[in-house]
Amino acid sequence: MKNIQNKWLRGAIPALLLHCSIGTVYCWSIFSQEIANYIGFSKGAVEWAFSFAIFFLGMSAAFLGSLVEKNIHKSSLIATITFTLGMAGTGFFIWYGGQSLASGSPSKLALIGIYISYGFIMGIGLGSGYLSPVKTLMLWFKDKKGLATGLAVAGFGAAKAIASPIMQWMLKNLGSGGIYKMFYILAAVYFLMMFIGHLILAKPEGWIEPQKKSKEEGIIATLKTKPIASYIGIWLMFYINITCGLAIISQEKQIIKCIGLGSFIGIISMISALFNAGGRIGFSAWADKMKDRNTIYKMIFIISIALSAVVYFTNGIANGNNNIILIIFVLALNFMINAGYGGGFSNVPTLLSDHYGMGNISAIHGITLSAWAFAGLSGNQIANLIVEKTGSFVELNGTTVNPTGYQNVLIFTGILYVVALILSVFLVKKTDPQKQA
Repeated sequence: MKNIQNKWLRGAIPALLLHCSIGTVYCWSIFSQEIANYIGFSKGAVEWAFSFAIFFLGMSAAFLGSLVEKNIHKSSLIATITFTLGMAGTGFFIWYGGQSLASGSPSKLALIGIYISYGFIMGIGLGSGYLSPVKTLMLWFKDKKGLATGLAVAGFGAAKAIASPIMQWMLKNLGSGGIYKMFYILAAVYFLMMFIGHLILAKPEGWIEPQKKSKEEGIIATLKTKPIASYIGIWLMFYINITCGLAIISQEKQIIKCIGLGSFIGIISMISALFNAGGRIGFSAWADKMKDRNTIYKMIFIISIALSAVVYFTNGIANGNNNIILIIFVLALNFMINAGYGGGFSNVPTLLSDHYGMGNISAIHGITLSAWAFAGLSGNQIANLIVEKTGSFVELNGTTVNPTGYQNVLIFTGILYVVALILSVFLVKKTDPQKQA
């Protein structure tokens, strides 16, 4: 196996095995209500598990980036163990919470255990697993780095589309306690997938990691080779893109119900996931043909601003029921937000490599993913707060929704997209990718 030098076998396939596993973190909305019901806590209380998972994803990536640079096999093994252990632990504490509820009262220990298992332990696996294949694929596909990173993270976006119907089937057919049984089964399946990915993942034979002679040649010194304002701009616009994406995606189901397509939620959710994955490949491959990869971010922000404005000023969410034109506008916004959200992820490592080269890219990429951590605590939580505090809940199409509240979320995201566009134009300086190559 060590002598096999094939970019698909040693790069693309293990990347998909790893990312199709850890990407199921975005299936949270499929089973979050079931967890809340089974352990006897509100959905709002349980939701923090997902926020913690995204936070620790970003923070573990920031702190483990240097480890990925040194030993990709160690980092992918850490990802395999922690992600699947966290998933199995989540299943255990769901079972424990159900037992406690059956005995008379919900258990706070069960809720804390889910926070630790799904949030902290899985979060470590998410961060290290996300980083591990990215640089490797960029090395294998040196002339198509955008396509490479798109392939690396496409599995992360596609995981929801693949796993959601399987999870829904298991919840329906595993009988009593299906929610915790599902986690046990998935932990075993994903361990097998990730362990195989770990075994076959390898950098090209000819690649030698640059040896740092002193601390002055580390990450900070690398960042100082370019105007620091450029890096701050990249970090902020990455943070904003994730925050806006999570804000809209977290309300996706309710928005779809508002426009009268509640019976098609499963199909639309799958299409959204495909746009998320497609944006990761499409936008990054497109960026390979551009002199300045930052142009992709400008395009994402401009299109997002335009569609947000159209839906807001037509009051599309509130008036979209049985109005085909407004339904098209709302769906277009939803699909574009998903595509731009995914494209933002796949383009950030290549944008960073164009600025700073490949030497410290995993470590720099890891630090930049801290933006994901903070966005995980702000995006969906701020959106939920806006929906709770503005507008009013009404009965529509057999469900309770707040159309005005969802419209107001668009004010929040629209303003942030404008800020991100300004940052991308004035703060992130142009660079010549050929010089860095």
